[in-house]
Amino acid sequence: PFQATQLWNSIIHALHNRVEIKRRRQHLKTYRNCFTGSNAVDVVLSHLMQSMYLSCTDISRLKGVRVCQALMDHKVFEPVGAKLYLFKNGKETEFEDTDTSLYRFVNSSLDPLLPRKNKGNESLSPEQICKQTTKKCSKVEELLQSIYVHASLPPKIMVNEPTRLLSKGVIEDVWKEQTLLRLLQLIDVPLLEDILVSSAKTKSDSFGKEEDMIISNTFLDREVTCSLNLPELDRWLYAAIECLEYFPDQFVVMVSQQLPQSTKNPSSLNTYKKILFDVIMKYYSQKKDSLLATQDFDIHSGIIELIEKGKTDQALEALQLYLKLLAPNISEELHRLLTFLAIASESEGYRLQKQFENRYVIIKTCTKFILQNRTLSKPQAELLTQFLMDNHSEIFKAPLTLLELTSRRLQGLLEGQDPDINSGFTFCQRITTKEYEDQKQQTNHYLLALIQEMDNDPTVPLKQKKKLI
Repeated sequence: PFQATQLWNSIIHALHNRVEIKRRRQHLKTYRNCFTGSNAVDVVLSHLMQSMYLSCTDISRLKGVRVCQALMDHKVFEPVGAKLYLFKNGKETEFEDTDTSLYRFVNSSLDPLLPRKNKGNESLSPEQICKQTTKKCSKVEELLQSIYVHASLPPKIMVNEPTRLLSKGVIEDVWKEQTLLRLLQLIDVPLLEDILVSSAKTKSDSFGKEEDMIISNTFLDREVTCSLNLPELDRWLYAAIECLEYFPDQFVVMVSQQLPQSTKNPSSLNTYKKILFDVIMKYYSQKKDSLLATQDFDIHSGIIELIEKGKTDQALEALQLYLKLLAPNISEELHRLLTFLAIASESEGYRLQKQFENRYVIIKTCTKFILQNRTLSKPQAELLTQFLMDNHSEIFKAPLTLLELTSRRLQGLLEGQDPDINSGFTFCQRITTKEYEDQKQQTNHYLLALIQEMDNDPTVPLKQKKKLI
């Protein structure tokens, strides 16, 4: 039990120090001091890999979700929004590994193995509470054993050990470095300069301060939701209105002015959807630049090539890596748009055009919003758009290989290893000066032998020999 508790507390300590906590919006409301479900899973998996020497073959996101579920069940953190009421009333709440599910720490305690407090616990004797605690510990041990954490723990797992020995800038550089290296293993990118430039792309200052990244539009709560006048918004409307977060005020005002005030007519719901769809299409149609930068053509074409060859797993990982290089606000806007397009393209949903299927309309209309590149053919651009839509819930998660590589790299830096000697994985091997001179001499020897062989070959014309030499 002590070993399980030690590892358990180290996971909580890592969560408190590594998840990205900031103000976020969900379903038209703003929540402070939140983190996402997928970010929590990333941190848990990264910590287990770094602390327990696990590889991506030993663990999966599903197991990371199970750990996060146990953490939530023990009230280390709680869901934000509608699920909070159910959670606080003892109802079973499922942890979600998504960028749209929000969570908040309950407190800063590192004692998660105590039973959740409820009215029933108040009348329990100390012996009964002790039995419950023991039962909780055994469940934790079973969970940890399921992710190949056995018998003894490595001595380096210390709960109170400081975890911020590396500066934020160094950690960000390591993530970017490992992301680029892994991306280069999957696809052929001739030059990295364009990638580094495009990854710094940010939206204009008119949208708000950069520190919050997701800025609350002043018209959303007061205008649009009041104009909708519906007891409950369906997922189609929610996804559409979430897209408005990044629109200038004039577009939001346009929506509120066009929406009908009466909800008695059964066709009102479709009217709302038509207005919202038209406004979203109008906004992205007038934008000069697509969300995915044109200069990243080599990456786009490399991913498309993987899709065309049926290597969907590699294509998915390459997309996950590429999207990690985008500025957070661009990535978030793309996520919201893809979520809306995926919902709007469903055949059983609101019919966008009578003569064509929803998916066909979305692909033909919206591909240029996401990707504009004259070098790519139209079918290729549409293929990438379809792949983005079909995998919109997965492409914004960090691949396990990246988590493993980054964890190893950060651990090496914490242990004082020379970053120039071991950069994780590379495409070449560092050698000593003596080895370099030996290889240089050997290379010159083989080149001289090749020249002599060509010079002695009577079948090669003299002019051709001079050209080759």
